[in-house]
Amino acid sequence: MQDEKSFSFTGTGGEYFRIWIVNLLLTIVTLGIYSAWAKVRRVQYFNRNTWLNGSSFDYHGTPIAILKGRILAVSLFVLYNITIHSMPKVGLVIALMIALVMPLLLVKSFRFRLYNTSYRGLRFGFFGSVKSAYMKFLVLPIFTLLTLYLLAPFTHQRIKAYQHGNSRFGQTEFAFDATAGSFYKIYFQAFLMFAALTGLSILAITTLFHMPMAPQPGNKNSMIFFIMAIYGLLIVGGLLIVPFFISRLQNLIWSHTTLGPHRFASTISARGIMWIILSNFIGIILTLGLFKPFADIRMARYRVEHMALVPDGDLEAFIADEQQHEDASGTEAAEIFDVDISF
Repeated sequence: MQDEKSFSFTGTGGEYFRIWIVNLLLTIVTLGIYSAWAKVRRVQYFNRNTWLNGSSFDYHGTPIAILKGRILAVSLFVLYNITIHSMPKVGLVIALMIALVMPLLLVKSFRFRLYNTSYRGLRFGFFGSVKSAYMKFLVLPIFTLLTLYLLAPFTHQRIKAYQHGNSRFGQTEFAFDATAGSFYKIYFQAFLMFAALTGLSILAITTLFHMPMAPQPGNKNSMIFFIMAIYGLLIVGGLLIVPFFISRLQNLIWSHTTLGPHRFASTISARGIMWIILSNFIGIILTLGLFKPFADIRMARYRVEHMALVPDGDLEAFIADEQQHEDASGTEAAEIFDVDISF
């Protein structure tokens, strides 16, 4: 087994700001039509600035295919919102139709995104079945709702197993072996943090209301105080629980993902994510949103540069062998007819 190969990210806030501001202005001027071209420029920038072992990734998606997907997604959304208010019964039927077609659209979107992503000239691919997609993205979410989200960690694990376990690079398949129990552990720890934070907040608010100078229940100041306390709880909860949840999940998912004999490693920390979220939030507020592209770059760099590929054998020989297999079999041209419904 060779030493791990760390990912690196070379994008800068200044470079991306120029792409971001042009994308934003042209999207506004064209009433959203340019958003498909904007996505291609954005994804290409992030892919081409993500490096592994001396080579960068690339993106080959076409704006027209993305535009078709967005027109479809927006049309369904607008149709639902119009009918749900004017004709609720028709709106519910449309919502049901959207739910029934969504797993199929997600499969097409996965295929599009992976097929149009490459590394050293080799395309990624997705071969998950539509039947399995309906189980993971429709049946399991319904049962999750019926169990009051007690099934959420299991559903999350099955979705990630479907996504990672049905992906490939060249002709080599990815695999995913994280258990549902490991997902439940993270969810349970996050729940305990939320419960503890809620309990402490209730205790603090109750104590403050019983202080001599505190506003009395029933008056306007009490309501304002209570609302501010709730917002404070949400902010503190977001700064403590969300970074913990994000970091633990990324580390779990990628540390249990393999590509043939090779495995991945992820080492992001809750503290690092918390600092980036907090400083990005302050920067965006102080600049009225203009810090957003710099915030995106900072988060991308942190998450990418805390990932690594741990080869089992000669990585160069593996890449060369994949290139020979790909040249012999050809690419799956049928996948270029899929669409991307993501934003």
